[in-house]
Amino acid sequence: MKTRFYKISTFLLALLVLFSTTSFTVQKHFCGTFLVDASVFGKAESCSLHAQKPLSPTIESLEEGCCNEEKSTVEGQDELQLPLNILDLDEQVFLVSYLFSFGQFFQGKKRQVVPFKNYCPPLLVYDIQLRNQIFLI
Repeated sequence: MKTRFYKISTFLLALLVLFSTTSFTVQKHFCGTFLVDASVFGKAESCSLHAQKPLSPTIESLEEGCCNEEKSTVEGQDELQLPLNILDLDEQVFLVSYLFSFGQFFQGKKRQVVPFKNYCPPLLVYDIQLRNQIFLI
């Protein structure tokens, strides 16, 4: 049970690191208020209004403002390790002296060992009542 939990948590942490460092772009194409196409890595396809040629110049001027595209980019993380100079020298000295002084209070209890937990009694070789001839009447 413990090893299964360990393997699952390791796998999930590896996926977390992978997805936190990957950057991607989401592109959406709207025609009016309706979502026509959405694409995660590529370019979103435009609607059929852009492919058709307008019949008159007035229709072209009306249709120019109906379509729009949204583009949102999710940047990945570049550095995964924190810099080592987060704490000043005074803070480091205080932390080391505090842990040295009060570290004994943070230690867990020792496990109590039961020496006869896995002990099996020896098999009976002979019957003691018959050997000593002690009978209940």
